Amino acid sequence: MLNQLLFSFLIITISFPQTLSSKINKVLGNKFFDTCLVSIQVEDLTTNKTLFKKNENILLRPASNMKILTSAAGLIFLGESYEFTTNLYYDGFISNDTLNGNLYFEGGCDPDFTTNDFYYFINSLRAKNIRFVNGKILGDVSFKDSLYWGKGWMWDDDPSSDAQRLSALNLNDNCVTIVTSENKIELLPKTNFVELIFNDQDSDFSVSRDWLNGTNKILINGKSNYIDSIKVNIINPEKYFLTVFKEILDSNGISVAGETGLNKVNENCKLLESLKRKYSDVIINLNKNSDNLSAEMTLYALSEKYFGRPASAENGIKIIYSLIDSTGLQSKNYRLADGSGVSHYNVISSELIAKLLKYIYQKYPDKFKILYDSFPVAGVDGTLENRIKLTKAFNNVHAKTGTLTGVSCLSGYVTTRRNHLLAFSIMMQNFVGSSKRARDFQDKICEILSNH
Repeated sequence: MLNQLLFSFLIITISFPQTLSSKINKVLGNKFFDTCLVSIQVEDLTTNKTLFKKNENILLRPASNMKILTSAAGLIFLGESYEFTTNLYYDGFISNDTLNGNLYFEGGCDPDFTTNDFYYFINSLRAKNIRFVNGKILGDVSFKDSLYWGKGWMWDDDPSSDAQRLSALNLNDNCVTIVTSENKIELLPKTNFVELIFNDQDSDFSVSRDWLNGTNKILINGKSNYIDSIKVNIINPEKYFLTVFKEILDSNGISVAGETGLNKVNENCKLLESLKRKYSDVIINLNKNSDNLSAEMTLYALSEKYFGRPASAENGIKIIYSLIDSTGLQSKNYRLADGSGVSHYNVISSELIAKLLKYIYQKYPDKFKILYDSFPVAGVDGTLENRIKLTKAFNNVHAKTGTLTGVSCLSGYVTTRRNHLLAFSIMMQNFVGSSKRARDFQDKICEILSNH
């Protein structure tokens, strides 16, 4: 009888982790994974134990899970109080209501600058009673190098709003928005920087940009019978920034005699106003909405802080490599090409992501909270708003999604029924068609972890 009780006790003691593994393996037994490669690692942060591993060392493309590495490096090496700064300078002198000189915008790689932010600077001009600028509006983009796309970005992503041109002066995600309703099309912001070209009105409705010829002509085919909002990227974002500012100045009663152009701020310039945006605000849009521009600008900010100007993606990646080495893994075993995960050159592992999530939790508890809160919440917001709604994983999983053609990833944190915090990384690659099936399997695994 005693032996039977002891045997039962041992079975109860060891069955729970086996049950977790068997449940996950049952999901992975689907025929979908006969051709799709899957890599998973799950860490129990409460007990400091590894709960599950499968193909955890296999190198796969992370897609937007790359943003976990970039945003974590931003928190540690920039700090949540780091400020993306856009400065407005002027030279010459002010006489009555006239500035006899030029205005200079110095870009600081702010990824979230919008049209409304211009009014902050307009108010500063009004405070000095400037109603006429007898000069030019110039842009200083010397903060970063001249590369406008990341290594390994696909040419046919253009003109997607997910493949924005990169600049030290960014506006509205370096995109314009076409708002459609029945028999009406509106451009936001209203600007002459782009030209609307209406083509065959009898064809299916579509909006694109003349990317083949490298112009900012927006090509509109057909007619829209429904309300929609379509974003397309633009080329020369710094010129877009300056043009829209000049147009807004004019509409607010401030005239500019000269044209727009590019020129570095010189020693004779005086600072008029600065707009600062904290990294703790940027990281929210970066992760929740998987904003590629925010990730790339974080990479350039890292480069500029530690290597000076002009900042480069290559130097920013060096900082992320140093973070990988800090986790106890070796950065030489991975390849990083950009900060957002758009590049197909990136290859990392689920082990790396899971260990990084664990490292932040253990070594930087204050920064962990910021990272945790920046991730989309299952069924609630961001890129997880419409996923995992009807299970215990709802409003529980805080995780970063990642999607490229043939790639789907989900990595982050989840709390179990016994209030253990888990860090997990699920990477899936090499499937054909929609990523919905891959996402469904990820959601099922998150449900299993939530019920652990």
